[in-house]
Amino acid sequence: MSDYTLKELMTIAAAREIQDGDIVFCGTGISMVAAMAAKHICAPNSTIFFETGAIDSILEETPLAVADPRVMFWTSVNGNLADSFATMQNRFTGVHVVGILGAAQIDRFGNLNSTCLGDYTRPKTRFSGSGGACDVGSFVNRTITFMQHEKRKFVPKLDYLTCPGYLDGPDGRKKAGLPEGGPMSVITNMATMGFDENTKEMFLTGYFPGISPQKILDNMGFEIDISRAVEVPPPTPEELHILRERCDPQRLIL
Repeated sequence: MSDYTLKELMTIAAAREIQDGDIVFCGTGISMVAAMAAKHICAPNSTIFFETGAIDSILEETPLAVADPRVMFWTSVNGNLADSFATMQNRFTGVHVVGILGAAQIDRFGNLNSTCLGDYTRPKTRFSGSGGACDVGSFVNRTITFMQHEKRKFVPKLDYLTCPGYLDGPDGRKKAGLPEGGPMSVITNMATMGFDENTKEMFLTGYFPGISPQKILDNMGFEIDISRAVEVPPPTPEELHILRERCDPQRLIL
């Protein structure tokens, strides 16, 4: 761990999930750096777009937020909110879109809560809410979720359903009238997780170097299958160089 940080490993793990030709809908923070890293490392023909309407920017500097003017530098299309959501919901482009999300809570089917903790009418904590997350989870073909790996965040039942994953299982999205697709992976500061093709339940795909699968389970509020997990390869020197020198040289996010 002396050669890289957990946040850097999380970012690289997410970047490795993005395929060449993907259209990546990303928000502020680590998701933005992951999309930038993927474009430099494994997906040169991917397209990054933002909720604020900037599509296919040349990100020569790391923006601080999706509303930062730097996201609009040399865009292919400098549109608006309607343009970005139309790209996401279009039945031709939507199958190629990967959304990157975060949340306060997640359950075994990848459903997310970013609205409140406790009862909705008298919450213990109120968050900013969905923003575009519900639309992303509802319409894009694949989502990647960043989470801190804590038992209070991986819960058997959400306090509030902000963003759909697979809802209640294999036919959940279909019954709700949502298109095919759903969560692809969850990336934490300990591990990577995927979703079983048949049951749509979360399972452990990878554990970070020095972290045991049992420790990962001990920090979750529900059991998952760990039998298929392998150790996540650490970032290569080239990946770290790209991440540090080309994506976030000012260390604004990393």
